[in-house]
Amino acid sequence: MPKKKAIKLWHKARQFERQTRQPGKQDGLLGRNGLLVLQALIFDFLNYISGRLDPSIKAIARAAGVSERSAQRGLASLKHCGVLNWIRRAGETRDEKGRFCLEQDTNAYGLLPPSQWHGFADQGEAPAPHPSTWGATPPLPSVVEQAHEELRHDARRTMLAVLESDPRDELAAALARLGRQLGVEAKPQ
Repeated sequence: MPKKKAIKLWHKARQFERQTRQPGKQDGLLGRNGLLVLQALIFDFLNYISGRLDPSIKAIARAAGVSERSAQRGLASLKHCGVLNWIRRAGETRDEKGRFCLEQDTNAYGLLPPSQWHGFADQGEAPAPHPSTWGATPPLPSVVEQAHEELRHDARRTMLAVLESDPRDELAAALARLGRQLGVEAKPQ
């Protein structure tokens, strides 16, 4: 999971917590322990390249700044809401009498997409504001169009000044030279 996607997932989890918080209640479905645990999982333990996520509960509790029991409650609430799932892993060992035993290893956690969260209504991304709302102005007309508008108002000297105003516009410069050669400056009688 790329880091930007993980950050969006974190913000959606916070939105989910706000959506499910009842008036007069302190926590929503995820709870503050669930959010702290999710934050620790996403930002402290998740390998953004491989997706590997397998810390111990003790490490999660230490990174989240909560007790191990609170970390377990947070993990349980995340699993109950469908935000997180895990696979219990065990390794084969032998006891002192040589009998086969399974020893608990760290769990392998998986973050689920918001579409699988129970009771989450994704509001999506806010649309981008129209450019005029944040101060963008429409582009100016070209130099030739401005000169044409001045000619329509019979302002010939202004038309020549507009054509000569942009030294990079070769067409406007050529039209200004042509206008001067034709004697456009003088008003027609």
